Amino acid sequence: MAEARVEERELVKAMTWWDGFMVALANPGFLFAALGGSVGALGTAGAAALWTIAVLLGAFQNNIYAELATMFPNKAGGIALYAHEAWRKYCAPLGAIATFGYWFAWSSVLAVSGLIVGTLLQAQFFSTADWSFQGAGFELNLPIAIAIVTILLVWFINSRGVRSVVGFSYVTGALLLIPTLALMFLPYLTGDFKSANLEWSIGENGGIALALTWMYFMVWSAYGFETVAAFAPEYHDTSRDTPRALRAAALFSVLVYALLPLGLGGTLGTEAVAADASLISFYKEAFDALGGALIGGALTLCLVGGLILTMSTATMDGSRALYGIAKDGMTVRQLAVLNNRNVPERGMALDALLNILMVTFLGSTLEILAAGNLGYLLAHVLALSGFLLLRKDRPDWPRPIRLSNVWLGIAAVLVVINTSLMVLGGFVYANEFGYGLNKTMIGAGVLLVSLLLYVYRRRVQDHLPVQMREETPLLPEDVGRPLAAPVTA
Repeated sequence: MAEARVEERELVKAMTWWDGFMVALANPGFLFAALGGSVGALGTAGAAALWTIAVLLGAFQNNIYAELATMFPNKAGGIALYAHEAWRKYCAPLGAIATFGYWFAWSSVLAVSGLIVGTLLQAQFFSTADWSFQGAGFELNLPIAIAIVTILLVWFINSRGVRSVVGFSYVTGALLLIPTLALMFLPYLTGDFKSANLEWSIGENGGIALALTWMYFMVWSAYGFETVAAFAPEYHDTSRDTPRALRAAALFSVLVYALLPLGLGGTLGTEAVAADASLISFYKEAFDALGGALIGGALTLCLVGGLILTMSTATMDGSRALYGIAKDGMTVRQLAVLNNRNVPERGMALDALLNILMVTFLGSTLEILAAGNLGYLLAHVLALSGFLLLRKDRPDWPRPIRLSNVWLGIAAVLVVINTSLMVLGGFVYANEFGYGLNKTMIGAGVLLVSLLLYVYRRRVQDHLPVQMREETPLLPEDVGRPLAAPVTA
């Protein structure tokens, strides 16, 4: 009797560690999104100091994620999936919460970067186009319309397959490097950098409470280079390429986040940045100051191209997080499907629709950032604490990279820091120094939806009881397969 068989599609191993690093070049674009607001609140010197602290925390975390990524080389979706592996023994639904929070934060990059692109293009080429339509809480203007077009463009490119996206990343990553390096180094060569422009406003504007609240916002950007772990199954050699990409991305980002705020702040000063109501258009002023109107316009266009890379990276990361958790039975099974080019197109489409909604409803980059940050920071807390749990619960699990025990203490400190930032910045000081507790509650609502979808998957789609705890294996099924010798770092 003939037997029908459906061949299941899998993610394609089509990336090198350098490809992953090039995708992570999007990370400076996230800095461009929040830098203006931080300078206005903290002063140029205060913002530069806190951005440096935030990115150093992210670099420590990336080294920890290198061990987790090599433990689970077939897990697509990055740190949220590692958190699920560690926590499902104690509270299985946390996997759904971590992944949806992580996805929502990454997905919101589409709206944030799309709005920046629209604002920059309007300031550069369409400064008189001030039309706007409003109704039922939604708004449409030129920057928002441009944002919608770029969101749809990024969705189309990503749906064509991973090699298409990687090629696109090389081009846009190179474009983003040009304005990034210009702001990092050119002010010292042209004489536009003035130490008098570096002002410290933290104490007078709110002190430690203000600093903690802004650190809460900053980590949304400064931790973002962990994204390269989300593509672990797609690297040619997962155990080798993933940690290389993680560490290279961390080193590059530390340099950018430490030097770019100094270069920009020393060029413009706090007052000039804070005077820009859009918190974006001042980049045009900085570029014009460094190179004149013609070169400034070229740098603006390069920045636009680079910001589209951030949107592409967010689509790659967020869609794979949804795909990974659906494969693990933690959300609706319709998201565990790849298209004929072996990419999770349904997750990408969901990203696009959600961000078109956010960009027309919220309309402010920092408000969108605030809404997504709760779940993102929670994913880091669960992944870092998961590192500690996995060392305790699965001591014999193969670890091609095994960090020294010093990193257990570092992970514990990072858990405390991130939890404190989440509680203080997201809730306690959200109304006084942030962008409102209501934005945090939007993020909390997304986490609630993730729980409802988890219950639906278990009860309706899989016809299984809702489990609070799951049995976890002490060794992987393929433990007998030869593995690379552990590397102690």
